[in-house]
Amino acid sequence: MFRRALLLAVFHLATLVPFAQQNDVPLQRDIYLDLERNAACRTNTMHSGLKPLIESRADLTGVMGYRPDSSRHYYPVTEKLFKEHLVQVKYEDFRVTADPVFQFELGQDFRDPSEFADTTRFYVNSRGALVRCDLGPRLSFQTTFYENQAIYPRYLYNYAQAQGVVPGQGRIKGFKNRAFDFAWSMGNISWSPRRWINVQFGHGKHFVGHGYRSMLLSDNAFNYPYLKISYLGPGDRLQYTTIHAKLQMVGTANRLPIDATSEPLFYWKRATFHHLSYRLGRVELGLFETTIWHDIDADGVKPFNPMELNPVIGINTVAVGFNDPAKSLVGLDARMKMTDKFFVYGQFALDDPEHGRHAWQGGLRCFDLFQSDLSVQLEYNTATPYTYAHRPAQIGYTHYGQPLAHPQGAYFSEAVAIADWRISLRNKKRLIITAKVNLIEVNQDPTDDINLGSDIFKPLEVYTGDSTVYQRQITFLDLSASWLWNQMTNLRMTVGYRMRDITPALDYLNSGYLYATFQTGLFNKYYDL
Repeated sequence: MFRRALLLAVFHLATLVPFAQQNDVPLQRDIYLDLERNAACRTNTMHSGLKPLIESRADLTGVMGYRPDSSRHYYPVTEKLFKEHLVQVKYEDFRVTADPVFQFELGQDFRDPSEFADTTRFYVNSRGALVRCDLGPRLSFQTTFYENQAIYPRYLYNYAQAQGVVPGQGRIKGFKNRAFDFAWSMGNISWSPRRWINVQFGHGKHFVGHGYRSMLLSDNAFNYPYLKISYLGPGDRLQYTTIHAKLQMVGTANRLPIDATSEPLFYWKRATFHHLSYRLGRVELGLFETTIWHDIDADGVKPFNPMELNPVIGINTVAVGFNDPAKSLVGLDARMKMTDKFFVYGQFALDDPEHGRHAWQGGLRCFDLFQSDLSVQLEYNTATPYTYAHRPAQIGYTHYGQPLAHPQGAYFSEAVAIADWRISLRNKKRLIITAKVNLIEVNQDPTDDINLGSDIFKPLEVYTGDSTVYQRQITFLDLSASWLWNQMTNLRMTVGYRMRDITPALDYLNSGYLYATFQTGLFNKYYDL
């Protein structure tokens, strides 16, 4: 009797708080297409300038993975395949789901002059699992891992060999000639003791801005461990977030000489990210600050700097400046809603005001253009020479062999155009057609010992000699058609073509890749570099 009364009391208390999960909405562009559509509405109060959003602060109306599915299936196996999670348990405020995650891809590159025996045929074989759990309305956790083997087109193979990682995913190990073996994982615990405060501890990525790229902080690089604390102000007008992360380098040149073991540790560094978002009617303004701390060098670990714990935006930059061994970056991101279906956005990143090192972005996004579910995005990005670089190079704006902002690093300009068309069949958005083109102008160093400002992995030494950059034009085209099998995990079959043309350059840097893939799409991959 007492046990029954206790359970009823707990249930009554739980019902006083609206059920709202605290897990992140998976940081994947097709899922956030629906979220950005909701955020574009002029009456919407959601802050979408810092991603991923937690479910309790997101407008999930019609969002992939959260929208209701009333389709009828007549067998349990088809219910699981087309409509549900593989495993799902729900009892009052307790909910757990578990799904396999995978990517099985076959492709052929018609422009790859490889010297390997497996000349032009490529594959991706990724397998893993995803578990998400809500322990009541205030505490959630999620975890996922992937084990991968892959053969990539030549330009991606060269990139992975040079950087030591597959873009955005994991550190490589050789496997059967030109194949790579790599693994990665992510997850977090998310707790909201009150609606206005959220605390996360996990291993993952973040993205600042409203565009396809971010000039401030993107999900281009690998996952990192982090502690994130976010405050939501009265009336949802203000959101303030501070993130404490640990970053590291990879590659033989970035190992610590102080370690006498057979495999010394890599250089590591701590970073503090602050983001303040404020709504002014149709305008959402975001202030951003990053400090990457100089915590270790060849002589060992340095004394802890208590400023690393400072939670107030702007103070670290004032205290550290732009010429300290620590790295400072400040910026602004903004969005203005023109109509309920159309907004413009932009970013500005300031690296070193004394030397004019900066980056900026401008773009527009339109939903339901000409007809329902046809979306268009246009964007321009550029960065001046030496932006994001630092002296020493290990403290630059990088992590795990990749830039933390734009994948091109610095000294480039880029125009991006993306069209997404979701075609409804029997009132379900099953067919998804996407077209994307990137036009990139990059400026590369003529030799490895000259630094003209494009390679942010080199030490920040401004070259004053007589030398000319190599200008190259990159055209990247990605056309794909997907059939959505199950929206819960973005399970889809895709056929597509990716073309990379770079001039002037040797032909092995180009690619014409035709592929078919069956996958669960829950994170972004940036191969347009």
